[in-house]
Amino acid sequence: MSRHDFTAEEFAERRIRVRRAMAEQGLGWLVLFHPVSIRWLTGSDAKSYQEFQCLLVPAADGPLVMMAREGERAEILDDALVDRLETFGGNENEDPLPRFAGIADELGVLAGRVGVEVPAYYLHPQHYVAIRELFGSALVEATNLVHDLSLVKSPAELGYIRRAAAIADETLAVFGAALRSGRSELEVAGEVYGALLARGSGLAASPINLVSGERSCYSHGAPTERRLRTGDYGSVEYGATFRRYTATLGRQFCLGQPTARMRELYEIARRACDACIAQIRDGVPATAPHEAAKRVIGAAGLEHGRVHTSGYGLAPGFPPSWGEPMHMIGGSRYTLRAGMVVSVEPPVFLHEEGLGARIIDNVLVTRDGCELLTRSPRDLIVV
Repeated sequence: MSRHDFTAEEFAERRIRVRRAMAEQGLGWLVLFHPVSIRWLTGSDAKSYQEFQCLLVPAADGPLVMMAREGERAEILDDALVDRLETFGGNENEDPLPRFAGIADELGVLAGRVGVEVPAYYLHPQHYVAIRELFGSALVEATNLVHDLSLVKSPAELGYIRRAAAIADETLAVFGAALRSGRSELEVAGEVYGALLARGSGLAASPINLVSGERSCYSHGAPTERRLRTGDYGSVEYGATFRRYTATLGRQFCLGQPTARMRELYEIARRACDACIAQIRDGVPATAPHEAAKRVIGAAGLEHGRVHTSGYGLAPGFPPSWGEPMHMIGGSRYTLRAGMVVSVEPPVFLHEEGLGARIIDNVLVTRDGCELLTRSPRDLIVV
């Protein structure tokens, strides 16, 4: 990701939208810690989030100030649209919090209400505690302010997502050809990664899920040394990226003819996906597609196997996740809007049977429905 991936006008419009949202919440400053938020406003791809990294955004039209470790200085200066860069550390350890406090004091951040992102990752607990003490009653949690603004994708962003989806589709044929008895799950995963990288994908934020045989009941199982055998049933999920924008794809497979139960679970998962997709359109509550998928799985008596969300928004992800806060699940406060890109993946995983099924595709929400971005056949892959 780089500031060169979008026009200066698109970045300027993003800043305007963030400042408008800050004004609506009465915020004088916004402190961003999530690398997706920082990337959306600056283009930065830097990895200082491993230690400490933030972007300070004033409500008034003024400079964006980024703080990161010294090791990322060159990359940020070359690739990010940052008005001022402050760094810490380098060839010796340095606590970043005193430097952060000094910058905040210099900029007058404490003069009013301060919106602070508190992401699940990327902000160490001890740093959060120190920041709460520093800002005191001025601190307002604003974790999803930028994320919510970035859910609807621009034409440029959609172009990158379409390229990622094409790479994911092309790679599925390589995956199918790699499936044969005697090969380990890791060997097959290696073929997938090789195909993705050779076709221009970056490394996805989350690792591949690949399970077979008795492990096919694991919803997010990593590949192991287990060797494929005739009669195995299993699933794969991987992400392809282009300029960090992610497309995901998941399919079921079987070595040899599947049993009646394997086919039944696959068909239930497929019908649940179809029911979910049929509900997706602009203006629909994010709970509606989820409830449609849930009804299909529940009617089959498998509600206990519906172990996670029916789908979620896809971000230009950083490890460990490519997901956005918008989920299609019970209690979601979100409404689907044209231009959002979401995964569709209602699951059935049954530990007691050692079996599971999940089909994963991505769709673009449109005014009247949705567009399937991943075009690979959704049939059970039988080798």
